[in-house]
Amino acid sequence: MPAPRDSVDHHVARWAEYWKDNPNFDAHVEGAVTRMEAILARLKRLNAAAFAGSDFTLEDYLTLHALMVQPFPTEATPAQLAEMLNLTRAGVTSRLDRLADAGLVTREGDAVDRRRVIVRPTSAGRAAWDRYVHEGMTREQHLLAPLSAGELAQLNRLLRKVVLALDEL
Repeated sequence: MPAPRDSVDHHVARWAEYWKDNPNFDAHVEGAVTRMEAILARLKRLNAAAFAGSDFTLEDYLTLHALMVQPFPTEATPAQLAEMLNLTRAGVTSRLDRLADAGLVTREGDAVDRRRVIVRPTSAGRAAWDRYVHEGMTREQHLLAPLSAGELAQLNRLLRKVVLALDEL
């Protein structure tokens, strides 16, 4: 019995017919990339829905997350956060204002260089991050639940090969 077809199979079949004489088209590459895009798009929609209607926004979470997981011991400058989040400093300042007003981060002048501002999570900020990061883990696990443990390990090995090749570019 043939494997069930998904929406990507239909997409690939349509383009394979259109580009049947084009040697640059590879149905396997098109299928893999389109499926990865579909998975990430679904995860983005799930994450957005998780924060809909809340005073704590997805952007708040992403900013707090960047602070909690960056290389320094749970502190960073606004410039460092802007770089990690790929935002302008003004964009980060706006987010930090919201987080500070909510009591989730503090901003203090650096004792050594008074021009620098150090951002740190408060205990409430660490608790909020912990809650939301675990909720996100649950969404990710549900998304990949159709895979067995072995299949998930295999997927990770294959994706690791791609990422390592990209890291060398």
